[in-house]
Amino acid sequence: MNFSENSIFKNEDILNPEYLPELLPHREHQIERIANNLTPASRGRRPQNMFIFGTPGIGKTASVNFIFRKFEEFSDRVKTIYINTWDYNTSNALLAKLVVELGFFVQRRGLSKDEILERLIEALKKSNKSIIICLDEVDQLIKKDENALYDLLRLNQYVENPIGLVMITNYRDIFMNVEPRIKSSLDVEEIEFKRYTLQEMKDILVERCRNAFRPEVLEEGVILLCANHAVQRGGDVRLGLECLRKAARICENENSNKITIKYVKEVLKDVKQVKLKMMKEKLKNIEKNITELLTEDEITSTEFHKKYVEKFGNISQFALMRHVKHLQEIGIVKIRKSRKETRGKKYFISLMKRKVFK
Repeated sequence: MNFSENSIFKNEDILNPEYLPELLPHREHQIERIANNLTPASRGRRPQNMFIFGTPGIGKTASVNFIFRKFEEFSDRVKTIYINTWDYNTSNALLAKLVVELGFFVQRRGLSKDEILERLIEALKKSNKSIIICLDEVDQLIKKDENALYDLLRLNQYVENPIGLVMITNYRDIFMNVEPRIKSSLDVEEIEFKRYTLQEMKDILVERCRNAFRPEVLEEGVILLCANHAVQRGGDVRLGLECLRKAARICENENSNKITIKYVKEVLKDVKQVKLKMMKEKLKNIEKNITELLTEDEITSTEFHKKYVEKFGNISQFALMRHVKHLQEIGIVKIRKSRKETRGKKYFISLMKRKVFK
């Protein structure tokens, strides 16, 4: 909330990554395809399952949530459920979350998967609606418990409600190594989101600025500089928004009424990869400790184990490396095997550099 009457902002929330705008420039084609695939649900028919992929921050989640919002506004025959599988990456957790989203109570602990599944089937029957489930960052679910995805794919065997899945990820090949029974049940249409061009990124930021700031507070060239910074670092819109937000804060702190290129240049070095930052924020316990200790400079696994024990307490090197390898799988940590002929295997580990997300 801005308390100053002279604030340069009309609505600062519009620059937040979680904000869902009324318009999504340059995603009209993808939105139309997704909507067409889901529309049968509003007529009581099964929608087309979809697999949506592309690099971070290019409108995948926003496009799906945009369509979900329209369904909720205009169709009382459809229930949409959005779940980020970072937080619900096991069968029990995911199935229980669905029960709650449908408006029914289920214990968080103490029930078997079959008991939770039974509650879910009961809730689905009582809802008497078509159900569309979005599984964002579905790669986390597949890595942790791919059977959870199979459980969802089987739901249509137990209920008459049409059920559709929309699966979102940054990675194209996540289904490559899943069990054959899951592959044969997927029946997905793939929709790729390509990175924004510089002009497209500029258009998006212009639209956000029109609603976020008061008129004529942006110096010419500010939006182009922010857009270029985002495009050069992988095309993540959130980077451009962060540049604008931080530059605006400096502007206000200096009691200026103009966001200038000078302010933007001051913040560019501090606006790092948003996706990596968000992923780190979700980590807990051992994996969070690992990212706190690691840098982009390599360290041997043996040296890192010693460093970890000194700071956080005893853990076997085998157990620690299991967590390090999981962080490698989700794109936060890099592991390099030594090419030199030595006795045994020698590994070097480091935080993933930002260029991986370009």
